Amino acid sequence: MSSPATRLNLIGIGTGNPEHLTREAIRAINEAALILIPRKGPDKADLADLRRAICAEVLTNPAARIVEFDMPVRDGAAPDYRACVAAWHAAIAARWSAAITRALPQGGEVALLVWGDPSLYDSTLRIAARLGLATRVVPGITAIQALTAAHGVALNEVGAPVLVTTGRRLREQGWPADVDTLVVLLDGGCAFQTLAPGGVEIWWGAYLGMAAQILEAGPLASAGPAIMARRAAARAAHGWIMDVYMLRRTAMQGAPSS
Repeated sequence: MSSPATRLNLIGIGTGNPEHLTREAIRAINEAALILIPRKGPDKADLADLRRAICAEVLTNPAARIVEFDMPVRDGAAPDYRACVAAWHAAIAARWSAAITRALPQGGEVALLVWGDPSLYDSTLRIAARLGLATRVVPGITAIQALTAAHGVALNEVGAPVLVTTGRRLREQGWPADVDTLVVLLDGGCAFQTLAPGGVEIWWGAYLGMAAQILEAGPLASAGPAIMARRAAARAAHGWIMDVYMLRRTAMQGAPSS
């Protein structure tokens, strides 16, 4: 493992727009002796390119080293989802540790630029815990904030709750009881199509904050098919996609069923 004098700085960088960076994030980047940039293969080269562009724009510390490393691939076909994720996290932690030990044998400040924010549907904090290092979190703009801002819509109704969930849970369990607004992340299969669309509005966005940003909104009955078509075309064009959406049922309708 790395030196106990090492501190890991998890810096939220927003969802693709360099202007999402806070002043605290810029300061933390420039305080780092080592900046780690993950590579996720050629299909997701845009994500590494953005991190490089951020460093090129805001990094003024000439002593800082930028080290890139290849991310291990998760076994998506494994039957035990949680065990698979745990093994994947262990492999990522090992890559981090090896890179830090090689670059900073005497310890120091390390920065990892985290897409969105480390606190929301992101495993960076759980992976960091495996290293046993002092850890600092610099918050960033989340995909949810970017989505609601892009559409100019409030996240919650007055005095009403919001549930943040995943596409897998929505597909398997349907619309949860006692909540009218859902935000769905990590949905590779358009789980909204499993819902009865009557009385449901959707706000969807992909590549939020990036030049390639695309948006759709409207009644689920009409917007859903349009989203599926645009999503498939965008994924084919870019080789990858990051998207998020919000669902809200109207007060005039009952709860949709799965």
